[in-house]
Parts: sequence; C-alpha cells; structure tokens
Amino acid sequence: MLKSSSTEKDLGVLFDSKLHMSQQCALAAKRSNRTLGCIQHSMASQLLTLLLCVLFCFFSFRTEPVEEMKPGNQTIATHFFLSGFAFHGKMQLLFFMLISIMFLATLIGNSLIVVITTVDPVLHTPMYYLLKNLALTEICYSLTIVPKMLAILLVERKVISFTACALQLNCVILFVTCECFLLGAMAYDRQAAICHPLHYATLMNRDRCFKMAIGSWLCGVPVALGFTTWLFTLPFCGRNTVDHFFCDVSPLLKLVCVDTAFFELLIFIAIVLIVMIPFSLIAISYLCIIHAVLQIPLAVGQRRAFSTCAAHLVVVTLFYSTTGIIHLRPKSSLSSNMKKMVSLSYTVVTPMLNPIIYSLRNQEVKQSLRTCVDKWLLGKQMTVFSLSR
Repeated sequence: MLKSSSTEKDLGVLFDSKLHMSQQCALAAKRSNRTLGCIQHSMASQLLTLLLCVLFCFFSFRTEPVEEMKPGNQTIATHFFLSGFAFHGKMQLLFFMLISIMFLATLIGNSLIVVITTVDPVLHTPMYYLLKNLALTEICYSLTIVPKMLAILLVERKVISFTACALQLNCVILFVTCECFLLGAMAYDRQAAICHPLHYATLMNRDRCFKMAIGSWLCGVPVALGFTTWLFTLPFCGRNTVDHFFCDVSPLLKLVCVDTAFFELLIFIAIVLIVMIPFSLIAISYLCIIHAVLQIPLAVGQRRAFSTCAAHLVVVTLFYSTTGIIHLRPKSSLSSNMKKMVSLSYTVVTPMLNPIIYSLRNQEVKQSLRTCVDKWLLGKQMTVFSLSR
C-alpha cells in the first residue's frame, strides 16, 4: 500500500498542499544548527589544545630548587637537566637568532592559514578544514618545544621540573600522533577529489570531515597519557641529565634504573601502528590517484591533477623521513648530536615549511590572503578618514 503525503518534493524543495515551504525551512534550520554545533565543538577542542600548550609554557618556566631524595641506589627525580646543544659564545647566539626567526615564521605562517581558512568562505572546504587543523597542530607542537629550547640557548636555563617534563612528553606524543592521522585524512581527501569528483561532496561531507579531524586529535590521547604516566612512574638514576633539548622518550629511557625491554616493545608496537595506519592510507590513496591520473588522456590534465597533491606529498615525505628515524627506535645507535639535528628538523624546520609549501603553489590561498589584506587596509583607510573629518 502506498501512503499518502501532504508534501511534494519539486526540484529538491518540499511543498505542502498549500504551497508552503515550512518543512523545507525546518529542515534547513536543523542542518544549519547541526553545522554550527560542529563548528562550536571544533573551536572548543582547539581552544582546549591551545590552553594545554600555554599551561605547559607556564610549568616549564617556573623556577624551583633542585631537590632529590635517594632511598638506596635509586633517585626520586623532582627536576631534570636538559643538555641542549654544544654551542658556546657567538655560535650559540647565532643559533638562538636562527631558531627564533624560524619559530616566528612558524607561528605567523600557520596562524595566517588558520585565520584565512576560518574567515574566507571560499576556503570552507574539507581540504582547507583539514589544513587548518594541521596548522593548529604545528602551532601547538612548536609552542611545546621551542620556547624552552630558546631559554636554554639564551640564558642556559636548563632545569625543567618533573611535571613540565612529563607534560612536554605528553604533548609531543599527542601532536605527533595527531599529525600522522591528519596527513592520512588529507590523503584520503585528495583521493576522493581526484578519483571520485562527482561523489566528492558526499564522500567528504561536513559530518565526516569533522569526525576525521576530531578523531585525529583524540587518537593520540590514550597513547600519550598511557605511556607518559607509565614512564614517569619508573625510578630514575644518576644526575637526571636528559641528553636532548626537550623531554623525549629515547633520552629519558637512558635514565631509568629498571629493565625497560617490555616498555620499549609496547611503545614500538604503538608507534608502528600510529605510523603504519596513516601511512598505509596515504600509500593506497596515492596508488588510486596515480591510476586515475594515468587514465586522463591530456598531459595538461595529468599535470594539473598531480599538482594538487604535490604539496601534501612533500609534507608527508619531510615528516615521515625525520620522525621515523627517531621514534621507531627509542634506543637506536645514532649519536646524540645526530639525534638532536634530526629532531630539530621535524620540531622547527618542518612546521615552518608547511605553510610555505601549501601556500606558494596554491592560488586560492594566495588570493584569499590578498583579499583579507585588502579588506584590512580598506578598513584602516576608512577609520583614518572618519577620524579626520
């Protein structure tokens, strides 16, 4: 039996028997409220992450006396010493200026991406929504590590409290995990746009895009909290000198008094899963992209399709080639200075290069930036003109 209905859908619009669109308006309002709710939840999670970074900066710059209690041969650590870099005099000052410039470039570049992708309606697409989350991750990651590194270089303030060290390691694991999954989500977005352009709006709708971003942020929470809590409940020995410029797993494991073989095995499994799941998604996505692009008969179309993936592919290569060397082998045979240089590349250099890579070859981002600057200059001129009258 067919049920009768008082409404009729004509060209996607609902009308009732009196030609009123009340149901259509109610449906549109419901969708709008759901979208606004997603935006509010996203902003709340991002503000919470920034608050966590500010909280770490507060703890890391507190000055407390260094105290140790020694029951037997073990040490209950209240502070750690970060060895930093083996630079002195003018070389140390030059290195400080170089890191400071790159840190400012990281904050400005990634902040601009967050602002323009939020303000400009043209950039309210899944690709730029994920890019905004990646830029926010880079900002938080830099705020977690670089300020303390600059303090070590400038005033040789190498003491970091037990709480600040644990919080820093927790944030490092969290943001590295988040970036891995965000890069995987961005690869899936490119694959959907190139291989299924007619179904792209369905495959990457607002709800799915929001869930992918939130899932990327939340995936690292249990791993970061679990391993950080476990590591910092182990006893530490010696002078508690961390041979690094930030609290990382590898140098902290060298200070533990007990056998850490089981801990290393579990963290190796966790890192492999965190790295391989997004990397497998990236590899499958690019295989599908290559297969789809090769079906395009014109060389111009192939170049255009590949150019949309070039920026993401460069960022993936930079990120995985540096983090994999350090985190896949917590107690590797690499020298201490080599580990510091590799760590410097993915903690300072890569976050600075990401906004440059994504904006230099992206006409939409450059046009949006020009529009925002023109509007700002026009507003300043109007303000000056109104005050002069």
